[in-house]
Amino acid sequence: MPIRVQLDRVLLERRMSLTELADRVGVTIANLSILKTGKARAVRFSTLAALCRELDCQPGDILLYEPGPSDELPDDDEDG
Repeated sequence: MPIRVQLDRVLLERRMSLTELADRVGVTIANLSILKTGKARAVRFSTLAALCRELDCQPGDILLYEPGPSDELPDDDEDG
């Protein structure tokens, strides 16, 4: 997936545990762990906003886009 989650880096910089962040944001540790390990397929904007609020950061500090050859979008003209 071309989106990488850098939550562990931001937590380390803020000297905050995943448990503390989960309590502050109101999300389960299990769900934050799924996000942190990059296994999440989606994240709600409300969750992202709460993470940014509690970590005092921007979404780009948590999420990183790394394009690869398999991430190219098909041309619109190919619809037929």
